[in-house]
Amino acid sequence: MSLQLDDVTKRYGDTPVFAHVSLEAAQGEFVAIIGESGVGKSTLLNCMAALDTWDSGRIVHDGIDLGTLGDEQRALWRRRAVGFVFQAFHVLPHLDVAQNVALPLMLLGQEEPARVQAMLAAVGLEGLGARLPQQLSGGQLQRVAIARALIHRPALLLADEPTGNLDPTTASRVMDVLVEQTRSHGATLVLVTHSEAAAARADRVLRLAADGIRG
Repeated sequence: MSLQLDDVTKRYGDTPVFAHVSLEAAQGEFVAIIGESGVGKSTLLNCMAALDTWDSGRIVHDGIDLGTLGDEQRALWRRRAVGFVFQAFHVLPHLDVAQNVALPLMLLGQEEPARVQAMLAAVGLEGLGARLPQQLSGGQLQRVAIARALIHRPALLLADEPTGNLDPTTASRVMDVLVEQTRSHGATLVLVTHSEAAAARADRVLRLAADGIRG
């Protein structure tokens, strides 16, 4: 279930964000993408998730050309195949930890409380399922976000600066959890980051520039 980008270009008006981006991430591979601020790393990740549109080129996941899908088809594909870890966590404040983690399963019509509890234990949040997000630290919130992204066992995990708001010690622990859980699920992980320490954990590091991407 590889992810493939062929000559992908994104513009805002007449201004290119990035151009001629081609890459392939194999099933089970961890690819880190680095680059200067403003070069479009987060936008590229959003295109990989079909959350944003691109102007030319193809993005294909598991043989599915995402550019040929309508909005509803893209949403269904994301619901089934994609986990997304945001830098700003994006947990829902009115839901407790267990409910936040279970949300992807609920959207798929599945109720598996045992799986939720096992995932909370795996990310070091055992016993915290009934807490509300405002009762957690930043590192704990990021682990909630990782657990939520992985609970439905997606083939593709996309992470946008998941350690950007964390101190170095907490960031290292969060990366431990992210890598361990991704490996155990056999998912493809694409991480965009400014952190050299986070990128060093990857199987392969690519650098994004305005004119393309290179290893």
